[in-house]
This record gives sequence, structure tokens and C-alpha cells, in this order.
Amino acid sequence: MDWDRLRVFHIVAQAGSLTEAGHALNISQSAVSRQISSLEASIDVSLFNRHARGLVLTEQGEHLFRITRTIFAQVNAIGTIISESRDGLSGCLRIATTIGIGSVWLASRLKKFMQSYPKLRLNIQLTDEGVDFTMREADVSINYNKSLPTEDVVQKELANIRMSVYASKEYIQNFGMPKKPEDLDQHRLITFGEAGAPASNAGWLLRFGTQPGVLREPFLSINNAYGMLQAVKGSIGIAILADFIAADHDDLVELFADVQTPVMTMYMTYPSALEGLGRIRALYEFLKSELDKKQKK
Repeated sequence: MDWDRLRVFHIVAQAGSLTEAGHALNISQSAVSRQISSLEASIDVSLFNRHARGLVLTEQGEHLFRITRTIFAQVNAIGTIISESRDGLSGCLRIATTIGIGSVWLASRLKKFMQSYPKLRLNIQLTDEGVDFTMREADVSINYNKSLPTEDVVQKELANIRMSVYASKEYIQNFGMPKKPEDLDQHRLITFGEAGAPASNAGWLLRFGTQPGVLREPFLSINNAYGMLQAVKGSIGIAILADFIAADHDDLVELFADVQTPVMTMYMTYPSALEGLGRIRALYEFLKSELDKKQKK
């Protein structure tokens, strides 16, 4: 089976569109179509059902796509494995993480990690979208999304993250301290827009202390965790923030400290082909250590 055609098939299956696949491959749509038709003819099966809105994998196409995902994940890991066996902890480690984790917390701590491994270069990608390891988008993903068990991916827990209610000292001085949950009806609430939220319970504060079925109207809705933090620090309103992030900011005050608030699990995910690599292990141990420092006793 032709390797180039398999690669084209894999990208078309991911994109669900000949046009999008052509852009990714930097070839014309017609060239992509010819490659797919040639592959289908060589194995005598139809891999896609053509629809007006795009392409849908057939049963045989789904089976082949599962195989190509495994193949490309392993192929993409080869360079990393070879370079580490030759040079130790060097080369480039690509880390994908959410905008909130990356910009608010991780970036400020990388100096310590890079001083420990001076030959290792880092490529940080901030995204709240999923990561496809087979396309070499990243070597490691750090987020709150639990993956379905597969043979191709390893997922390890980094920490259970407690979310708490915070306001700035200036906000409290200007608008007062809410003493009970019902008091939030009279305050300015900041929330992460439900659509596209990188974590669950994004609208928890709007329901906290209300009657069943009642939802408060947010004063500010913003689909970026860094923006939420800056809005709270700017005394715009009250929001729920991750404790490990808020702990870095002395101008924030925790509200309702005795209330049971949402807890999320942060995960580190990577291709199983990279299991056992020193750079993967080093990053995991570093992140665990830094997160453990910020967790409440």
C-alpha cells in the first residue's frame, strides 16, 4: 500500500473535506481527490461517503483511520526517541495546553525547568481545542479533559484542582463583602462563557445559592481564563478561579472559603510511543512538584 496515499487519506479523514486536506498538504483539491480514488481502487473498497457538506468515513474507512492514527503516532515519535537516545534530554519538546494554564501559570515557571535541562528547547502551544498527536501538533497535552482509554495514548493525573470564589481587595472595598451566597445577587459576576469552556462547571457561580432553575445574569462573560483573572484583578467583579492560579496574586481575596466548590482534574496526556522517555518523565515530575506546592492542605 502506497505510503503517500495513506498519508493523504489520514489527513482527509481528519479534515472531513478535500479542500481542507489540500490546504494542509499544500496541494490542489483535485490532486487530493485523485490520491483518494487511487487508494480506493488499489484496495477495492470505498473509504468515504460523499455528501454535500463533506466526506464521511465508511465502515472500512473508519477501520483504516484507526490503523493510520496508530501508525503516524509511532512514526512521529521516532525522531524524538532517536534524538534522546543520542543526545540525552535535548531537542524540542512540544507542549500543548489551555490558554489559561499556559499564559497564567505555566509560562512563568518554565525558567526553572529549562535551567534544569539547558539542552531542551520548548515549543508551547496555547489552545483550548483538542490536540492530534498523529499530526505532530504536540508531544504532550496538559488540560482538564479526560481521554477515553486507548492503546495509543497515555494519560496521567497531575492534580485535583479546586476552584474557589475570588474578588480583589479593591472590589470588596468598593462594593462590599458578600456574606452569604444569596448576596451574590447584588454583585457583579464574571463567568467563563459556557460555549467552548476548557473545563466543566463554567457557569457554577451563576447558580451558586440560587433557587433550582434560577440562573443569574453575568456582569461580564469572557471565554478566556487569563482574561477572567485580569478582570478580577482589575476589580470588575467576582469569579471562580483555580486556587493554584489565584495563589500567585496577593491582591485577591477568597470568598466563601468553607463552601464546597467545583474540583477539576488536570491531566498530562501523550502518545504511548513516547512512554519512558526522559523528557516526558522530567516534565511530569516538574509539573507535579509545582502543582503540589500550590494545593491547599
